[in-house]
Amino acid sequence: MRVLICHDAAAAVARAAQILQDTVAARPEAVLGLATGGTMEPLYALLRARIADGALDLRQVTTFNLDEYVGLAADHPQSYAATMRRLLFDTAGIGPDRGHLPDGTASDPVTEARAYEAAITAAGGIDLQVLGIGRNGHIGFNEPTSSLGSRTRVKTLTEDTRRANARFFGAQETAPEFAITMGIGTVLDARACLLLATGPEKARPVAAAVEGPLSAACPASALQLHPDATLVLDPAAAADLRLRDYYQLVHPDGGKARL
Repeated sequence: MRVLICHDAAAAVARAAQILQDTVAARPEAVLGLATGGTMEPLYALLRARIADGALDLRQVTTFNLDEYVGLAADHPQSYAATMRRLLFDTAGIGPDRGHLPDGTASDPVTEARAYEAAITAAGGIDLQVLGIGRNGHIGFNEPTSSLGSRTRVKTLTEDTRRANARFFGAQETAPEFAITMGIGTVLDARACLLLATGPEKARPVAAAVEGPLSAACPASALQLHPDATLVLDPAAAADLRLRDYYQLVHPDGGKARL
């Protein structure tokens, strides 16, 4: 696991964007696993800027988002399908034939989850999986106690997660209770994983993921098992790491390793 501590949040976002850009430069038809959430918004803003100036071309990639709310149609403004169109797909020229998300209105969400898992396999698997981390250590919507070998499935969201998501919904709306999410085992199947975390509220889950025990209590700790996992952090998100000085020694200012 590579731990890259950048000098501020903007530098962390830029470092994560460069890793994604390098992946696509090496393989223009790469399969990308994408995430949503507040941490991702500045990342996608930077990707849009790089697309606009010609530095990045995503027109050949295929994408699979981590999750979607059960019960929200793709045209609901708070669905992840609508969010991805607004934040990236429309600018990048990624249409529904290549920008995949679970169908939140499927009549049988369990069957939809299995079909989504099968679609990832049929696409050849994910080359780079982009991740955020929740305040309780979740990745995707794999809440604490999720099996570390889990596959794409329906998950009940914790009250903490629903409270965190409530700000995105109107006063008369209720944050969804269920989501279809890639499983932790699905995430670990990706050839590379990239987790971006910024802000002080991410310090505890980041420390648990990197230096805590491998445990379903912190789903992100499963990344300790991945042979090519990179965590890109700002100083606030790295604040609780006990071995912070060592990570800085290996990757000064979040750059390349010294060897």
